Amino acid sequence: MTNASLVLVGNPQGGTISVLRLEEGHLTPVLTTFVGEGCGTFAVDDERRLVYAATTAPRPAVVTLTLDPASGALTEIARTDIPDKLAYLSLARQGTLLLGASYHGGWGAVWPISDGSLGIASGRVEFPHVHCVVADPAGLNAYFVSLGGDLIAQYALDARGELRALVPGTVAAPEGSGPRHLILSADGSQAYVITEFSGEVIRYARGVDGALSARESVEIADPAAALGRSRLGADPAAERLIWGADVHLARGGDLLLATERTASTVASVAVGEGGILGAVVARASTAQQPRGFAVSPRGDLAVIAGEASGGVALVSVGPDGALRTVQTVPTGHGPNWVRFVSA
Repeated sequence: MTNASLVLVGNPQGGTISVLRLEEGHLTPVLTTFVGEGCGTFAVDDERRLVYAATTAPRPAVVTLTLDPASGALTEIARTDIPDKLAYLSLARQGTLLLGASYHGGWGAVWPISDGSLGIASGRVEFPHVHCVVADPAGLNAYFVSLGGDLIAQYALDARGELRALVPGTVAAPEGSGPRHLILSADGSQAYVITEFSGEVIRYARGVDGALSARESVEIADPAAALGRSRLGADPAAERLIWGADVHLARGGDLLLATERTASTVASVAVGEGGILGAVVARASTAQQPRGFAVSPRGDLAVIAGEASGGVALVSVGPDGALRTVQTVPTGHGPNWVRFVSA
């Protein structure tokens, strides 16, 4: 019996999304479709077979596309212009709300969705360099990660997409760490944030009201690479500075994976009882300048986009956290976003 999934990869420098099929531990290219210049971040409504993709030209927009899982074809059905380009998109409330973060615009927003079309933004926040926004599994809270403000802004989220600040309204990350991406555990009890400048993953416990409280952290950057701490406005590749990118849970939440771009590495971290972060158990070289990645539904494989490699690496994740590249596949120019879809 096969266990197949589709993998979507955004290639913003080419304005395309590539669809690949993952079957029996092997990736096969299906189709690459031009979606729009700057197409990077996207969110997938698996049940409705809809993809919401951010583009930058002729003006910043969110494009809604239908996905044909058999052919991999993506077809535009709606388009909504927005003030600035987006760094992150995610869905909440069974696909009825779209959440977006604009790094360059310094804002985050929530849009109600009807038949794949976005309505007028029902919630909007402003913080420096908002890099990520996600909701908890039940869609009761929304978390906006401000890289420039070293904070996570936390809100109650209602069915209309309106936001109400929790008390406190923000929770701090270490000064100058540059919090970048946030994920939540499957049960919503824990949040994990990767920092861009200090190369850490920080755990935040989530209370019954949705408020986050900082707990322990672990450094995921490779010490052998001898990277310096980065800062806003630096050129980390030229200066050999830490450049944290993305974070996801694997192996049913028993492991956490995190990427660092300057040394092109992926690290696996043990996750103990209660979601507590343990030690880094493995590091491995991966696709050059790894940006976004995603973990397979079974949790034993990761597809990592190498922004400077022109493709993705398929990495096996062992029960002990061992990491091994089993395949590389070209996708397009500047790949930086990966999501799984049921086949």
